[in-house]
Amino acid sequence: MTSHATDAVAQTEAIAKTETVEGIINDVTSEMGPVISYFTDISTRLAAQIFSLEGIFQVALIGFTFLAAFLASRFSRQLLARIWPMADDEKVFMKHVFLVIKSLIVPIVWAILLLIGQASLQASGHPSDLVRIPATLLQAWILIRLFSTLVRDPFWSRTFATTAWVIAALNVLKLLNPLIGFLDSLAINMGDARLSLFTVIKGATILVLLIWIASVFSRFVQSRLNMSKDLTPSVRSLIAQAVKIGLFFTAVMVAMNIVGIDLTALAVFSGALGVGIGFGLQAIFSNLVSGIIMLVEGSIKVGDFVELESGLRGEVREINTRATLITTNDNIDILVPNSQFINNPVVNWTLRDSIRRIRVPFGVAYGSDKDLVKKAALEAANATPHLLSGKGSKPPEVWLMKFGESSLDFELVVWLTPQAVKRPSTVVAAFNWEIETALRKYGIEMPFPQRDLHIRSGSLPIKLTAADASQDSEN
Repeated sequence: MTSHATDAVAQTEAIAKTETVEGIINDVTSEMGPVISYFTDISTRLAAQIFSLEGIFQVALIGFTFLAAFLASRFSRQLLARIWPMADDEKVFMKHVFLVIKSLIVPIVWAILLLIGQASLQASGHPSDLVRIPATLLQAWILIRLFSTLVRDPFWSRTFATTAWVIAALNVLKLLNPLIGFLDSLAINMGDARLSLFTVIKGATILVLLIWIASVFSRFVQSRLNMSKDLTPSVRSLIAQAVKIGLFFTAVMVAMNIVGIDLTALAVFSGALGVGIGFGLQAIFSNLVSGIIMLVEGSIKVGDFVELESGLRGEVREINTRATLITTNDNIDILVPNSQFINNPVVNWTLRDSIRRIRVPFGVAYGSDKDLVKKAALEAANATPHLLSGKGSKPPEVWLMKFGESSLDFELVVWLTPQAVKRPSTVVAAFNWEIETALRKYGIEMPFPQRDLHIRSGSLPIKLTAADASQDSEN
């Protein structure tokens, strides 16, 4: 009983001691002791180097390399101007990149000279901490400046800047290698392969970087192909898409190889991918193959005016791996899956020739002079700007198609200019406008439905108006 009471009193005293301010300070100090000791050791070592002969030599080396970089900047800028000549019609973005790189000539040359000096000191067995710190910070600043210039997105720019400064700080404090070792120790074994947290982070970083580089390079290739006059739009699009897919595939393979993934194990993955394509990815794979067929076959090209089975009409602007971009005459962009162009009927108004004939139907009342109707319709056709004219053009025609219930049904048959072919609704509206104007000019009556009423039995009272009575008296 006495021993239990003594233990309880001791525990109470220990808790009371711990909960005091002095106890909390002692606990925190004991836990932070290794960290404080590490930073104290670094500060002591740097102070010792600064006030030693070796420190003075390192400071002198830093100043000498800066002076050498400044003196070499003029020659470096001239060399950059010869390698990268700027034309007057160069894009604003490329001019901005050129000016940023030109402004970084001195820091880049200085960083290179500092790295050479640091390597020389390490090879000779001398301390190099004072040189390593500005070299690391300078590298981080240069990379951040270049990245923020190439990538306009503020989120990615801030993310990259934060990451670069954190890595630079860890390198300055000599904590980068211990951190890499700690992350590499957090690993799992999958057969003969070992997957660590550091490997995952490194692989993801390399993959994102390579995909970004591949995307930038593919856009550069596509812009250069679009400037070529010897290649058709379909061939340019096919080459651009092939380069893009090839670069993305290469980026993934290189990232996996750098990480250390055995590429021979992809044989099993390719089998699983085939099963996935057969089920979940069937539609995507069908669109991909359809896009390649369209580009190779040339039945649908960029710039063609097409009409789908659904009634959608517009101009083909882009043929991508998954869908085709069509812009209607209302300036509405619509993405159509490529498989619809292969599996369904498609009307290509500009496949072989850019001129087309259309028929504009109209009707006049029975009893109208056919020759006068023809004259009015031809005048209407010639009054529109959409009629094809010039050498080799065909004249408009007026056809009497049938005898309708309430009208003589005609068709105005005209050949359109290449520009008018892509605007069918506007063209028909213009012709209808001129036809109505011409018919009114010649006093030709427009038809309207008429019915004859026969009374078989009984009587029907009829009330005549004053106009009807006067007309009867004249007759």
